Amino acid sequence: MSKRLRIGTRDSELALWQARRVQSLLQAGGQDAELMPVKSTGDLILDKPLYELGITGIFTKTLDVALLRKDIDLAVHSMKDVPTALPKGIVQAAVLKRANPLDILVHKGLDFLNAEGVVATGSLRRKAQWLHRYPLHEIVDLRGNVNTRMQKLADHGWDAAIFAAAGLERIGLLPDQFSTLQWMLPAPAQGAMMVVVREGDTHALEALSGLNDPETERCTAVEREFLRELEGGCTAPIGALAVEEQGRIRFRGGLFSLDGADKVLVEKDAKADAIAGFGRQCAREILDSGGGAILAAVKKSLSR
Repeated sequence: MSKRLRIGTRDSELALWQARRVQSLLQAGGQDAELMPVKSTGDLILDKPLYELGITGIFTKTLDVALLRKDIDLAVHSMKDVPTALPKGIVQAAVLKRANPLDILVHKGLDFLNAEGVVATGSLRRKAQWLHRYPLHEIVDLRGNVNTRMQKLADHGWDAAIFAAAGLERIGLLPDQFSTLQWMLPAPAQGAMMVVVREGDTHALEALSGLNDPETERCTAVEREFLRELEGGCTAPIGALAVEEQGRIRFRGGLFSLDGADKVLVEKDAKADAIAGFGRQCAREILDSGGGAILAAVKKSLSR
């Protein structure tokens, strides 16, 4: 019997769903695996917006430490939460087939769209894009796991809240009243799951190789390269989505001011087998088209 692999995961319902998905795929391939849930800093500190915490990889850091200490053998992450530069000694082992990458608006009716309204989100990216489209609306901070955020929406007098579609779909929490935000650029790698292992762990790497989806891996690589070149981390209002169609990668990306007043967009495509540097090229186009000034203003504001 092969060595049992210990799967590290956050202990929220969504994170556990993702970890169990990896566990079931491994077991289907004959690999024994067990779950080891832990709490991350991002789950424990709920009274501050994420950008105020100033920690890179706030949802992944605890698992990174456990992995390097050999307390676990692999970690399962929502890929959008993973810093573009992995810690030394940790490598990407697999990117699973992507789910719905878009954002959705969970609402109590849509009459507020053409009037004053209150929308909840803890994401600067979502806030900036929403205010660009609806500048008269108020944005309130919303933190916590998916279940907590859904309950907060129900308990407060807010008109709506913005969620990642994939999260609600995965754990069966998609409500009756929602709208898909086709116009909103998602977070880079939103809807994708990444599995990481210790560098040099050949057993874990081999066991996970069959779980990797090459198309998702290519598209998310472009999005994350775009994010890395803009040096946005997980705080600046940056959106990106790459889609592979008929052998080509079609990419849309954007950088927004914090108040949503200004934005710079890029839309380009490249051959799917020639994407090295493509995300970087798209980012440079953003920076050269006024994005540099927007990014500088964002960084100055967040550093106060």
